[in-house]
Amino acid sequence: MIRTILDIHILQTVPPSNLNRDDTGTPKSAVYGGVRRARVSSQAWKRATRTAFSDLLDASELGVRTKKVAEVLAERIKALDPSLSKAAAVELASETMRTATGSKIEVPKRKAKDSENGESEPAPESAYLMYLSARQLDALAALAVEGSKGGDPKALKEFLKTRENKARARQFVDSEHSVDIALFGRMVADSTDLNVDAATQVAHALSVHAVEAESDYFTAVDDKNTDAEMGAGMIGSVDFNSATLYRYAAVDVDKLHENLGPALREGEDLPAADPTRRAVAAFLEGFITSLPTGKINTFGNHTLPAAVIVKLRSRRPISFVGAFEKPVAAGAEGGFLRQSCEQLAKFVPDLESKYGLGLGGGQSWVLRVGEETQALGVLGTELALPELITAVADAVAARLEPKEPEARS
Repeated sequence: MIRTILDIHILQTVPPSNLNRDDTGTPKSAVYGGVRRARVSSQAWKRATRTAFSDLLDASELGVRTKKVAEVLAERIKALDPSLSKAAAVELASETMRTATGSKIEVPKRKAKDSENGESEPAPESAYLMYLSARQLDALAALAVEGSKGGDPKALKEFLKTRENKARARQFVDSEHSVDIALFGRMVADSTDLNVDAATQVAHALSVHAVEAESDYFTAVDDKNTDAEMGAGMIGSVDFNSATLYRYAAVDVDKLHENLGPALREGEDLPAADPTRRAVAAFLEGFITSLPTGKINTFGNHTLPAAVIVKLRSRRPISFVGAFEKPVAAGAEGGFLRQSCEQLAKFVPDLESKYGLGLGGGQSWVLRVGEETQALGVLGTELALPELITAVADAVAARLEPKEPEARS
């Protein structure tokens, strides 16, 4: 079976920063190749990528992940029926969500206790983060208004007891997935049949060289101090490191296509592969250009990758992290980027040749910045980011479009 797999490999240098810290406030790290490396967790970069989608896709193509799902659904119910009070809309939303997902939707104990002390009645929440697309929420809201017959919770409960309407509620949650759900997956603990397998795998970013954490001791001055008042108003310290990172992600385009289904095609005269094409383009730009925001105000470490390699494969995803199992040594004049590119440029052809990975019509594209990355030019067609995104998205769409049967001679 010929598959459609995208591999994205990135080299990115980050100055003093703390992109992703552990429970002690120190930048995350890992031992690889026998030395301590800087590490940025996959969760941190996935979050940054998802956040970037808000600038790349329409809100109707995205989802929301929250425990406050009853409040989110209630807003849509109230928009459909403005005569409902907020409390009534929340009650309808809670009942609809319980039926649709099989999950408990109730007021958390800590908030229930606060309400006993005179605070306003809190809205029910799910026990864990729930991930729903905008279109799924719209469909559930319409179902709640239909079944409540003017906002009657008892009428809605009876409405959702019927097998047909209960099945409709669950179907609304299990179709028309948003781009972010299709890419990163979804877990519904109480109804595993509603789970969505992720089409994307993101590796923990690792520095290509050994890294040691450093500490910045700082003080802050009280603006109202007089000349007679000496000393700082506050002292503290923050840990940081700097590194050239190897980042990697893989997209199972066939799984992405399956997860999206017809969600973005309804009422649109577009090719069948268009939703997947748009999702791939958004993921590429989001993953390449995004940056986790840990301590960003402290360090202002806004950088973009120096090199990006995108591979279109037909069998399985393949990381090139092995090129850096031996830590990269700094160049004679300092810096790790040139040596990193040279090691990668040697490793990739050797690996692909030995395993026959160049067979099967795979394609490669390279985006690189600066003379230090020159060695990577042999690994694919060199393009700037806008052209690279278009070329990859077009190649993916071409692979997914149904082929016309060949005429028999």
